[in-house]
Amino acid sequence: MNIDKIIKQAESSIKEEFEKIDELCYKNSQKVLNAFRKNKISEAHFTETTGYGYDDIGRDTIEKVFADVLDAEDSLVRSQFISGSHALTVALFAYLRPGDTMLSITGTPYDTLHEVIGIVDNDSSLKSFGINYMQIDLKNDDFDYESIVNILKNNTIKLIEIQRSKGYSTRKSITMDKLEKVIKEIRKIDKNVIIMIDNCYCEFVSYNTPLTLGADIIVGSLIKNLGGGIAPNGAYIAGKKKLVDLAAERLTLPGEGREVGPTLGINKSILQGLFMAPSVVASALKTAILASKVLEDLGYEVEPRYNDKRADIVQNIKFNDENKLIKFCQGIQMGSPIDSFAIPQPWDMPGYVDKVIMAAGTFTQGSSIEISCDGPIREPYIAYLQGSLTYDYGKLALKSAITKLIND
Repeated sequence: MNIDKIIKQAESSIKEEFEKIDELCYKNSQKVLNAFRKNKISEAHFTETTGYGYDDIGRDTIEKVFADVLDAEDSLVRSQFISGSHALTVALFAYLRPGDTMLSITGTPYDTLHEVIGIVDNDSSLKSFGINYMQIDLKNDDFDYESIVNILKNNTIKLIEIQRSKGYSTRKSITMDKLEKVIKEIRKIDKNVIIMIDNCYCEFVSYNTPLTLGADIIVGSLIKNLGGGIAPNGAYIAGKKKLVDLAAERLTLPGEGREVGPTLGINKSILQGLFMAPSVVASALKTAILASKVLEDLGYEVEPRYNDKRADIVQNIKFNDENKLIKFCQGIQMGSPIDSFAIPQPWDMPGYVDKVIMAAGTFTQGSSIEISCDGPIREPYIAYLQGSLTYDYGKLALKSAITKLIND
């Protein structure tokens, strides 16, 4: 089997999709550049602070830039966030009080939040503090509007959580069209409930943001889309100023909030990562589209298909075979720049119920925007492919994975 020929044939079929991505990249690049210019970014903003981090003009200005890019009143952008899941946890503990109820309307949240919420018992969970949890599953890959309306009319809900990306589920990710519709329906019934969006993997896949559509707060990671493969860690919380301030006081401490937090030299990386992010996300989308087309041509079930409207950078490939899932991930690792000689194996990871195989030959540990592929070892054995700093590197990694899949 000539893999180069298969890839070239696929590329000829997806030119129109690539043109759409190029147009989106241009618009998002313009948005980022405008935010840099508006906030007069200069070399002075690259300086670092230590200790308490008082009067860090770089940190404070970065948060203004992110607010502009994300259509937010304010933002909190910190290296003290360990991950997107950590930022989500900070937000949930900031907004919910004993006796409050949070409602997820996209089914069970991502695995790493199960112990945070109390779906899996943990003495430090929201549940242990007397915070209630309710859940509505999606219905045919869309929101269950009847159930949402019924619960909102008959219960006092403090916060609604919407996870846009699919996580390790088999559902489709939530597009902006669906998000806009459900926010409008929620607001018809309750104008005060906090609508919080887990926006991980979704930034710059569209031009508008969930805040444009009426969400109150969005949360994401800097080792995913907005870090552009340059930010070494961190995450953001953005939206209404009052909610951002509450999150800041939960991240640090009441009374000091966002006024503290040393940047330790990370400011330039965060700014440069954001600057590159539209282009990097475009490369990740092109890699995902190519993978979708090639794997479908080879007979595998994929989601989304190459010409579907996308909500995030994640590409699902359903193998229905444990060995094929493992081989594909190992092939991605072999086509990566870091630890290409390593052979990923399924293993127990903190925060996950099932064993997970994870290929991530990345410069930053766990960076999903570079090139990575992972999946839980459970039926139907789905690979979740995401990222690529450039399209060419993504194509090379895909070739490596297909070679491993076919020839071993």
